[in-house]
Amino acid sequence: MEIIKTPIKDLVIIKPRVFNDARGFFYETYNEVRYQQAGVTEKFVQDNLSKSSYGVIRGLHFQKGEYSQAKLVSVVVGAVYDVAVDLRPDSPTYGQWYGVELTAENHLQFLVPRGFAHGFSVLSQEAIFTYKCDNFYHQQAEGGLRFDDPSLNIDWRIPSDKALVSDKDYILPFLKDLTL
Repeated sequence: MEIIKTPIKDLVIIKPRVFNDARGFFYETYNEVRYQQAGVTEKFVQDNLSKSSYGVIRGLHFQKGEYSQAKLVSVVVGAVYDVAVDLRPDSPTYGQWYGVELTAENHLQFLVPRGFAHGFSVLSQEAIFTYKCDNFYHQQAEGGLRFDDPSLNIDWRIPSDKALVSDKDYILPFLKDLTL
């Protein structure tokens, strides 16, 4: 396994060791001992899976306060553009984002620490997206940012006329109006 650092502290890409042969491939999607040895110390307690079609943009979401979550995300089918925005108030990279393409073929994982908003856009006809969380979901702790916040200027790699966004995500605040 290889840990790939991003320009934002604590936000990393994980490239697992994949064993390929004529039958297909095999790799460990998670092994607590190996991940801890590599510096991934989160204790995951909940797994989630979503299926979406081309053009769907989910996010940017986070959990507030004591219910904040770190996430280890990956794609089982298809391709997504995955984005994390640093919302840690004392971080020198507050308000900055980083994105990575996660696909069923590249097997990359994205570790999104607590204190980040997270979202993704679906680049393939469909995508099955999985994420491990280090804290349980609490509806009352939901938070989010507008996916199209002009101060973030995220290129979701989806033409605006093809974007499928929930009504709930359209009413999220912009970064300048966010209260944590």
